[in-house]
Parts: sequence; C-alpha cells; structure tokens
Amino acid sequence: VQLQASGGGLVQAGGSRRLSCAASGRTFGSVIVGWFRQAPGKEREFVAVISRNGGSTTYADSVKGRFTISRDNAKNTVTLQMNSLKPEDTAVYYCAAGSYYTTSRNYDYWGQGTQVTVSS
Repeated sequence: VQLQASGGGLVQAGGSRRLSCAASGRTFGSVIVGWFRQAPGKEREFVAVISRNGGSTTYADSVKGRFTISRDNAKNTVTLQMNSLKPEDTAVYYCAAGSYYTTSRNYDYWGQGTQVTVSS
C-alpha cells in the first residue's frame, strides 16, 4: 500500500483543517488506517484510527470531540477533519495502514507526512 497525506498548512487557533490520506496498491478496504502526529522534539503519537468498513473509530483523548476520522473505500481515501484547532495541535501528521486495529505505531505502511501549524 502506498499512502499520500495532504491538506496540511497554516491555520489560526480555533480554525479547521481537513487532511486526506490517499491510498494505492493493495485493496484499500482490507486495511486499518490510523493518523499519527509528531511535534518537534516529541515522539510520534497516536491521533485516530478507523476500522476497515469505517464502523469503528478511536481517538486520542487530546483530540476527542474535535477531530473526526472517516473513510471512503470507493475512493481509497481516509479523511481527518480537525476542528477547534489549538497551537498544541501543531505537528507533522502521518497516515498509516496495517492489519491491526491499534493505537500503537505498529502499522506496516506510512505516508510521508503533512505539516499542520496552528498559530495563536
């Protein structure tokens, strides 16, 4: 599976941003997809994960109620809608795909990352 994350940019605090993860290769509907982020000087951390059919989602406590993950298997795309953004959401965001529904970094495939910067 090849993954391409996009949609990052500069946004003011309180604003919204939509990230997309486009996949190619293996049948997209057969993989779990997660979003992670890494801020400067920090470890890469879990943000959200979605099951193969989109019926199950899990969020990090820090983004719960503000971020929404969704997928469109017909378009091979997973979206992360980010609302009420805070400066602490500033990070490089990565999408990842794998065989297990997990909040750990145990994914087989990773995209290249897209920078999100939230100004105060």
